[in-house]
This record gives sequence, C-alpha cells and structure tokens, in this order.
Amino acid sequence: MAALLHEIDDFRGRPGFKVVIVMFMSEYNHTIDAKGRLIIPSKFREVLGEEFVVSKGMDGCLFVYANEDWNAFEQKLTSLPLINKEARQFARFFLAGAAQVEVDKQGRILLPAALREFAGLDKDVVLVGVGSRIEIWNKEKYEDAGEDVDMDDIAAAMGELGLTI
Repeated sequence: MAALLHEIDDFRGRPGFKVVIVMFMSEYNHTIDAKGRLIIPSKFREVLGEEFVVSKGMDGCLFVYANEDWNAFEQKLTSLPLINKEARQFARFFLAGAAQVEVDKQGRILLPAALREFAGLDKDVVLVGVGSRIEIWNKEKYEDAGEDVDMDDIAAAMGELGLTI
C-alpha cells in the first residue's frame, strides 16, 4: 500500500471535527525518459491528484507535496523571521526551487531541468513515500545513502527526541 489514511473523529479534543491524515509509504523504481518525464505510481497519484508541487529536498533528493501540504509548509516558511539569514536561505532553498507539476494522461510529470540537475536525476530513480511527502532519488545515490546507516545510532538519537518504538 502506498498511502495510509487515518481518520480522527475527535480532532484536538473537539468532538465532531473529522480529520483524515495521509501518510505516503513504500518504494518504487522508475526511469526518467529522454524528455525528463517520470511516471508517478498510481497509489501516489490517488492522493496527490492531478497537480502537486516538486521542490528541492534535503540530502540531494527532490520532495513531492500534495498542494494542501505544500501550502501548509509554505506558510511556515514565509512566517520565518526575515532578519535571520539562515531562515531566509532556508525559505529561498525550498521556495525558489519549487515547481507546480501536472500529471499527463499516461500518469507522468515533466520534471524541470533545474530540479533534475539538482538531484542528479538522469535515468533510474526511486520514489520513496516518507509520511507527508514523497522523495525522488537518483537510484545510485539512494542506495549509497542507505549503506552507511547505523539504525542503532539513529534509534538512539530518535529516543533523545522522544520517539520510541
């Protein structure tokens, strides 16, 4: 399953308020064609709709957001203090590097050349569902990133942040 839906009937202690939370998950291997088009898995498209946002992401990948999630993220970015240099750079990184994309009849999107270049996407890619977003990785870079991961160290760091399994 590529997307997990959770329904909450009592949102933040408010009876009668219903919220649906969408979580993307799973990995899909695909290729980018010579024109820069990429097939988006149908399970992801069901949640994303016909238009969504692709932006530069962390770790050298691209982030994909449904419009609603992008709007919430964009509000957070634009609320950062302008007098803080790192805040301006952080907002610029995401906002200037974002593009609205549309799904064609074959389920493909056209990734802008600047985003493909940023993430090193030329042919083989991996689409990874990561909670509220999807990441698009160069396949080789994604595999390399996973090789040096020590999950015991990461689990300890997450425990310090209050996340336990």
